[in-house]
Amino acid sequence: MAAKRILIIDDDVDFIESTRVVLETKGYEVFSAQNKQEGLKEIKSISPNLIILDVMMDKMSDGFELAREFKADAKHKNIPILMLTAVGAKTGFKFSAVGGDNAWLPVDDYCEKPIEPKKLIEKVEKLLLE
Repeated sequence: MAAKRILIIDDDVDFIESTRVVLETKGYEVFSAQNKQEGLKEIKSISPNLIILDVMMDKMSDGFELAREFKADAKHKNIPILMLTAVGAKTGFKFSAVGGDNAWLPVDDYCEKPIEPKKLIEKVEKLLLE
């Protein structure tokens, strides 16, 4: 059975690399993009089984825009998205309260950074089984 492909879209290289190590240890194939444009290119190129998405990249709303674009695209709408971000800590707004609101925040799960490796793996495994 082929390894599940996970696309991390985040502008924090250290976060990408540390998350890559955690996921590859569990046998996942990990790809990355550091901004919205790279993310759009990579999703078309690799057809990931899961996307881990940050909110704030070049613009504060890039992650929200990408999530909406992915879920509006018939080819990619069924790919689960785990939004993993520190935006709540930076803005004070509790985005977890709107997680699952498909019109406003069309992601399958949401978590604040930092995240413990064990919790990350639990969330990834849950989303890949759904």
